[in-house]
This record gives sequence, structure tokens and C-alpha cells, in this order.
Amino acid sequence: MYTVLKLNEISDEINGVFDEKYKFTEDVNYDADGVIVRSYKMADFAIGKNLKAVARAGAGVNNIPIEKMTANNIVVFNTPGANANAVKELVICALLLSSRKVVESIEWVQTQKGTKDEVPKSVEKFKNRFVGPEISGKTLGVIGLGAIGILVANAAIGLNMKVLGYDPYLGVDAALTLNAKVEHTKDINVLYSKCDYITLHLPLLPSTQGMINAETIAKMKDEVKIINCARGELINNSDILSAVKSGKVAKYITDFPTDELLKTENVITIPHLGASTPEAEDNCAVMAAKQLKDYLENGNVVNSVNYPSAVLARSGLSRITITHKNISSMIAQATTFLSDSKINISNMLSSTKGDLGYMIIDTDSVIPPETIEKMKKIDGFLQINIY
Repeated sequence: MYTVLKLNEISDEINGVFDEKYKFTEDVNYDADGVIVRSYKMADFAIGKNLKAVARAGAGVNNIPIEKMTANNIVVFNTPGANANAVKELVICALLLSSRKVVESIEWVQTQKGTKDEVPKSVEKFKNRFVGPEISGKTLGVIGLGAIGILVANAAIGLNMKVLGYDPYLGVDAALTLNAKVEHTKDINVLYSKCDYITLHLPLLPSTQGMINAETIAKMKDEVKIINCARGELINNSDILSAVKSGKVAKYITDFPTDELLKTENVITIPHLGASTPEAEDNCAVMAAKQLKDYLENGNVVNSVNYPSAVLARSGLSRITITHKNISSMIAQATTFLSDSKINISNMLSSTKGDLGYMIIDTDSVIPPETIEKMKKIDGFLQINIY
């Protein structure tokens, strides 16, 4: 029996993933085998001796102390791409709002309440205040071509826009899903100089924090429109406000409101609605549940932010996983030890990520507990789990 701690309200769709071998708890002090979390801040979370994995129903993991979890040999999963369509749709909405003064016009129309028969006349008289250009034929710059960025780029092509993408880490698999009409540049300054609209789709890292600032804005076209549905801290708010005030930036739309951005002309703040759709919440919850279950039952690691990816179909009678330091001779020591213990390996997989290594080993016989205990004493082995 496995116990899963839910630190937030999680979609009931996970009930179709977990079977009778699982039970849930919402008691934060319960020493569960796994945790599913959304926004709960886990900085002070007490790690129990049974905890093996934390699954975040969402892409960002800022609320999870990754280093602390890694030090305790706990795998942390996220769900990249599960909410991608929801965010893409909001970005396309923001793209349109940045051109057509829809928000401003709606707010103005509300001020006409009480003028009765004069409303139609006022609308016709003052609608020219809210004229805005079409996006068709304009150039959109997409910074970050991950799951969301690619969907946005492809959708913009469908809206007859020209699209220029920038991602120095664009992988082969991702590139294959990118519309052939999307131009990919390796120089972000080219994107800055050519685009009428720019949208951000990249993680918050020391290298990306405040990347949109006075210096980079100066490289952009006059009256550029900037959309940020990725992370608020990617933008230097003081610099963007100055650029909006001067007219260099015609419109700034962000999904991350702060006090200084509110009630500012040509700044539209959305209350972090990017992934706030029932479909996205269900998708994230189901993906997190599947990843957690596969790890608890099989030791497979998919979409981990701190462990190497490792997936191996089950074979043999027993399976062990070994988390180890990423140093030489670890694989040799594991296989030699099992061979000396008269245990035949039917299949195995090894992968590394940073300072960590991870092995999955299937054997043709059940490994005695005393053998596992001896194996744990090998220098460089951090944790051994048996399945």
C-alpha cells in the first residue's frame, strides 16, 4: 500500500490513475510515500523517512526546495507541456489585446451607463479613439521554443503572422514540431530589431532574470508590443514602465501583476490566468500522478527536475534502483557486486544528470535483503530502492 499526500486541492482525475494500492491523505505531518503539490510552499516541509518523490502539477517548481529534496534522495517531478495549450490561448488573446484597444474600449463604454439613447451616438463618435492595427502580416518574436513557445509560434503562423524564434537550446524533437515557416535565429539581437511583437516563454534563471531591460528594449523597434506570460521577473518593471511612458513600448501585457504596474496607461495586467483552465488543471494532475506512480512502482524517472531521466520496461523477477554520485566505476562496482553475489542481471539502464547518477537493474532472481544492505555500503552509492 502506498500513501500519497495532497498538499493542495488536486483534480479528481487522479483517481483514475491510482488504483487500490493507493490511499490519500491531506495531513501535512503524515509520512507519505509520495507528494502531489501545486502551489503549497514546501520550504519548511518536514521530510519523512518514507518520502520518495514529490510531483508538482505544473511546470514551475519555485515552491519546492530542490536542493533539500536532492540531498535527501527525493525525486522531484514537474509536468512540462501539460498546461501548454491553456497558456498558448492566453498569449494569443494578449497578442490581440496588445494591438486592438479592446480593454480600453470596454472600460470606456461602461462610463456611458445612464446616457440612455445617447449610447449608440457616443459609440460612433468616439470609437476612433480605440483604433488599433491588425496582427496579420506583422512579425512576432518568440523567445523560448519549449512546449508553449512552439504552440504560440505555430498558432501565429496560422494567423498569417511572420514568426521569428530564438532558443539556443532547441532540441531536435522540438524542432520537428515547429512550423517550417517559423524562422529560427541564433542571435537574440536580430529578434529584438525585427519584431513588432515579442512574447517570452523561458524559465526564470540567474541568466534570464531582468533580461528585458533598458538596454535590450533600446535594441527593439519603436512601438513594440511585449507579452509576458512566463515569469514576472524576466522583465525589469522600472525599465518597462519608462519605455511605455516614452512610447518606445506601445503596450506591455503581463500575467504577473505588481503594484507598480497597476493603473498604468498601455499596461494590461492579467491575474496569472495562464494555466487557469479546468483542462490544464486536469492534464497537470494526471501527468503528475502517472509520473509519481511509475516511480513508486517501477523506479522509472520521467520529467524530473533533479534526477536523470531513466525509463526501463520491467523484466526479470526483481528490480533495484541505485542513486549514486556521478563518478567513475559506479556501474562496474554495481555489476561486479551482483555477479559476486551470484545474481544475474537480465537488463539495466544507467543515466546521469549533473552530480547524480541513476541505475535501474532488473535481475533474474529475488535479491535478499542482506545483499541490499551490503550493497548500500559501497562508497558513492547514495540510495538503493528495491521493487
